[in-house]
Amino acid sequence: MEQTAPQKGTVTERAIEQLKAMIGSGGLEPGQRLPTERELAAQLGISRSSMREAIRALTVLGVLEARHGSGIYVTQLEAGDLLETFGVVADLSRGPQLVELLEVRRILESTATALAAARISRAQLAEVEEHLAAMDATDDPEEILSHDLAFHRAIVAAAGNETMAAILEGLSSRTFRARVWRGYQEEGAFERTRREHARIHRALVAHDPEAARAAAAAHVGEVEAWLRSQLAGPVPPLP
Repeated sequence: MEQTAPQKGTVTERAIEQLKAMIGSGGLEPGQRLPTERELAAQLGISRSSMREAIRALTVLGVLEARHGSGIYVTQLEAGDLLETFGVVADLSRGPQLVELLEVRRILESTATALAAARISRAQLAEVEEHLAAMDATDDPEEILSHDLAFHRAIVAAAGNETMAAILEGLSSRTFRARVWRGYQEEGAFERTRREHARIHRALVAHDPEAARAAAAAHVGEVEAWLRSQLAGPVPPLP
């Protein structure tokens, strides 16, 4: 049977909020097994069916997990698990909504890159350089895409903020990036992109946060500009 999201103010939504409050206050800790569905329903004064829907919704969101034969547990509440839905939004968005997502990514990625410039270790910088060199050594769009993702992922990891990394991971849709790389290939824009990556790398080597921020903002800004130019005419379908 088709499932629909609970409407605001419904018993199920109130149950969701009560469970979240219990977790937020420490009444339920990460990794802890929940009381039975019956016990929770009685404790919160709602029906078992509403409690079941609340548990299901929080499981989808990564707050709870069902372990076969064992029960329902609070997850470790790590940012990557809780923010997975960003990836769905990025993969399914089209047109102006994609531009909005890129605006958010530009703000966050420039901040993350500035933090990375201040904090990056020699080993982390070596990883960034490895992917930069691999991108420069090929014209294959799939290989460039793979190393581009890894290049930016390594930089964001060096920023040392797991929540920001999880949000940016969700916003960095591989499907959308593949479309961008195909467009860049058609426009002969690979060299420009390589220059942008090199500029980011130089700022990291210099441990210059403001230069890194500007370089990352300009890089994502170029992707924004490309997308806006695509939206000015017929928008090709996502692959």
